[in-house]
Amino acid sequence: MYEKVAKDKFNKLHEEYDRRDILILSIESSCDETSIAVLKNGREILSNVISSQIDIHKKFGGVVPEIASRNHLMAISGVLQEALTLAKVKLTDIDAIAVTYGAGLLGALLVGVSFAKALAYALEIPLIRVNHILGHMSANYISHTDLKSPYICAIISGGHTALLKVKDLDRFELLGTTTDDAIGEAYDKVAKVLGLPYPGGPIVDANAKLGERNIIFVKKSALRNSFNFSFSGLKTAVINYIHKMKQKGQEISVYDVCASFQYEAMEELMTKAIRACKKYNIDKLSLAGGVSANSYLRSELSKRCEQEKIKLYYPPLVLCTDNAAMIGAEAYNSIITGKNLSGLDLSVDSGMHLKNTNRN
Repeated sequence: MYEKVAKDKFNKLHEEYDRRDILILSIESSCDETSIAVLKNGREILSNVISSQIDIHKKFGGVVPEIASRNHLMAISGVLQEALTLAKVKLTDIDAIAVTYGAGLLGALLVGVSFAKALAYALEIPLIRVNHILGHMSANYISHTDLKSPYICAIISGGHTALLKVKDLDRFELLGTTTDDAIGEAYDKVAKVLGLPYPGGPIVDANAKLGERNIIFVKKSALRNSFNFSFSGLKTAVINYIHKMKQKGQEISVYDVCASFQYEAMEELMTKAIRACKKYNIDKLSLAGGVSANSYLRSELSKRCEQEKIKLYYPPLVLCTDNAAMIGAEAYNSIITGKNLSGLDLSVDSGMHLKNTNRN
């Protein structure tokens, strides 16, 4: 019975989205943030509550999956109540529930998906599945209402690095991806070997501002002529440099290592993103994911895009890291296109990857 009611309501939302207001309650629990948001028409944030576990996992130097899952369980009900209170709405006002079902930590995803199923069933409203990676991309639709396809999108986070040619709300072409470590993962590993706290990205970025770019780690990338990325070699080169310096008893400038590492990592990313824009004659470039908060990237890429007459888009800092508002924005795209309605048999996909096809 639920499936039929939910499908009928979803189809009605799809038919009427441009003639009425739609309230989406979205849930994100893929890693170490428990987040619930309420969005109106997929672009206006009424609330976006984020309960972070960073301080919990910091002592371990990274996210511990079992601990993350337990904390999602403890936090999610309270986060829901806060999100509804801030949005000044009741559960009965909500038109659809959206939830991240991949990629991410298996146990963490299960908490969010199970919670979302229960809400959708109890309220008899549609349940929309959302690809976490595409959620990051859709964060820009919230803060930049002028962003229209086609455009190039660089997805850069702790788990993903990819260049996409976005053709429409539900169509994209995967131009390149990482062959090993994601860029955010490389930042975390470099920070760890330098003895810097987790998460490494913001710390390395801050330290880089105090250093000199005077160390060459990788002279030439084997992937320089493609749109694919490799950060494992750079990460390993940094680790080897630090070990050699310690063996020789020489002092290591943490600031200089951070500045030199960041330059090489970002240089590959910026060069390929701009090259993709030129190759496909596209004058819009967007950044998505946690690493899009990097201050050096924002500053340097803005200058280069201005020189190349490319308009650069990136989300405000609160929408760069994992949050439920971006999930709601992507769910609204699904309502527009009439896709991604799920039943109560929705399962999680922790190892989800981007595919060179329509969104799914």
